[in-house]
Amino acid sequence: MYKIIEHTADVGIEAYGKNLEEAFENAAKGMFAIITDGSKIDCKVKKKIELEKGDDEELLLVDWLSELLYIHDVENLVFGEFEVKLNDRLIGYACGEKYDRQKHGYGVEIKAVTYHMLEIKRNKKGVTIKVLFDI
Repeated sequence: MYKIIEHTADVGIEAYGKNLEEAFENAAKGMFAIITDGSKIDCKVKKKIELEKGDDEELLLVDWLSELLYIHDVENLVFGEFEVKLNDRLIGYACGEKYDRQKHGYGVEIKAVTYHMLEIKRNKKGVTIKVLFDI
């Protein structure tokens, strides 16, 4: 689904999916695995996210992850399950719960999603996303 990658002063993920939607979902899972140090996240709260799709998939990915990070920061939520549908818009759902230090531990605080080394690649197996986060 994803793997965490180390970079000089940042941390990132490489996420995989059979299609772009699944790769977006797995990128979000990877981001929250970094934030919660891979702890279990129960589905108690569901948030809907709608974004304009446009022509730039990389920009859409950054918008998707940034919106999730914003909700995390403002509402103190962490998410573990995601559903993304791409048509003329991105309609996504994130399911999670309030962050609890006892349960979710001390992961890495992500300040922002970056464009540095950002890439979305397609091959016969599906889609691979590489994204770095500012910590």
